Amino acid sequence: MRPVFINVGERTNVTGSAQFRKLIVEGNYPEALSVARQQVEAGAQVLDVNMDEGLLDGAQAMTTFLNLIAAEPDIARVPVMIDSSKWEVIEAGLKCVQGKPIVNSISLKEGEAAFRHHAIQCLRYGAAVVVMAFDEVG
Repeated sequence: MRPVFINVGERTNVTGSAQFRKLIVEGNYPEALSVARQQVEAGAQVLDVNMDEGLLDGAQAMTTFLNLIAAEPDIARVPVMIDSSKWEVIEAGLKCVQGKPIVNSISLKEGEAAFRHHAIQCLRYGAAVVVMAFDEVG
């Protein structure tokens, strides 16, 4: 079997793109949407969306941006990777993504009970999950 390479568009990530962060913090969602479109046109097969920025309501920003993506057929044709270190932001994204999202990521850092809860919720939403290999102690 040949290994499969997946091109993940990381420019829709406020922690990875200063330009995208500026657009989202300013509330310029139409221009931020053009960043997503450029990523897909350039060959991204998955869009990594992250709204972990101290000046943002991450859940609101995630919901707003993902709803805008869903209304754009040329962007919505690729899966979304919901990327956050905050469960409330991940769940906000899961509530509005059409199709099969990817959650990046869950781990045992908050304990086994929280991990199990998050894993079960991801399954209920039909999401694929990236699991980080660390727990409460590292």
